[in-house]
Amino acid sequence: MSTELAPGPAGDRVSDGYRWMQLAVGVLCMVMIANLQYGWTFFVTDIQKTFGWDRSAIQWAFTLFVLFETWLVPVEGWFVDRYGPRSVVMFGGLLCGIGWVVNGYATSLGGFYLGQIIAGIGAGAVYGTCVGNALKWFPDKRGLAAGFTAAGFGAGAALTVAPIQSMIANSGFQAAFINFGIGQAVVIMIACMFLVAPRAGQVPAPVVKANLVQTRKDYGPGAVLKHPIFWLMYFMFVIVGAGGLMITANLKPIAADFHIDKIDVTLVGLTMTTVTFAATIDRILNGLTRPFFGWVSDKIGRENTMFIAFGFEGVGIYLLYLYGHDPLLFVILTGLVFFAWGEIYSLFPSTCTDTFGSKFAATNAGLLYTAKGTAALLVPFANTLQQSTGSWDAVFLVAAGANILASLLAITVLKPWRRSVVAGAEAEVAGPTAVRAA
Repeated sequence: MSTELAPGPAGDRVSDGYRWMQLAVGVLCMVMIANLQYGWTFFVTDIQKTFGWDRSAIQWAFTLFVLFETWLVPVEGWFVDRYGPRSVVMFGGLLCGIGWVVNGYATSLGGFYLGQIIAGIGAGAVYGTCVGNALKWFPDKRGLAAGFTAAGFGAGAALTVAPIQSMIANSGFQAAFINFGIGQAVVIMIACMFLVAPRAGQVPAPVVKANLVQTRKDYGPGAVLKHPIFWLMYFMFVIVGAGGLMITANLKPIAADFHIDKIDVTLVGLTMTTVTFAATIDRILNGLTRPFFGWVSDKIGRENTMFIAFGFEGVGIYLLYLYGHDPLLFVILTGLVFFAWGEIYSLFPSTCTDTFGSKFAATNAGLLYTAKGTAALLVPFANTLQQSTGSWDAVFLVAAGANILASLLAITVLKPWRRSVVAGAEAEVAGPTAVRAA
């Protein structure tokens, strides 16, 4: 039994206002961990200049962060499903702060690797908990709720793009790591005191729509891992996630290699350098896409939405390959790529919970989320491919093709297969009831 449950007796619906309050707290916590992933690119070149290490070696720190952020989420989700969200998020917030403080004092690659591992464990605890809690509170708006929560992580760094770069320029990257790390951790540890899990009957039942297939059967983590449809979703998550993570980790290095990173760009009346403008727009669109496509998927179905979004991203990456050397088009096209990429963090968790039930939502969605860590393993190899060929062309083409493949798999394989799986589960659930009625 969870020790952190919503007030009131089981069976009594809570107000929608209370549910939205829970969602808002989760979003705030997600905003506070956003810089751990999306702010990293601003530190890479300064770390390289200071210590002279190879860029691909530095980027292994980013990969280690993502690995530990994702691969331990099922374990953290297990604690959330049994004991509630508050203590897990508090633990995660503390580790996030410690990780960036370690980065601030690091003078070796091993030091940065350690700091990123600690920060990754903390970020995973916060991320997995907040997404899992949103999935439980909003079975009737699962895509939208997961999208808003994930948007905090995607767009949360937009507000600090300029401040982080300013602190790096004026005080050094070490000060930026330490000050932002401590500040973000403190906010998380205060906000998490308001997080609770719903009691039975306090939220609406799963919805039934023509385009939205949700099961009433709850699968445990062991059963989920044995189900082949889980591994299809995992494979799709990996091949879509890899492209976005590659650009996330290398946004500034790519612009520098294109020799456009310090060129001013004017768009909608604003003027910034290419990297600052691209990073700001990317963070905003990467956040907006998550509730937007989550809402769309609540209306037209998860797989139909995947087909549209993944295809759009594949085209966007291909256009970046063709026209990315132009500063203005670099800003616009990277924004479009992130808009089409960020929705995986709302679509896959909601699809997983639709397929396997909400009782173990945090654990099961966490198992699928480890695909992000697997995708992160490809980031250093993208740098190796770039260095061996002397350009980013091959990396862009591979990423574009992977997204087109995932788009086609969603509509031709996942959609009919998932309908069959859910129909079979519904027959199992209805079977005992039908027997008793007879």
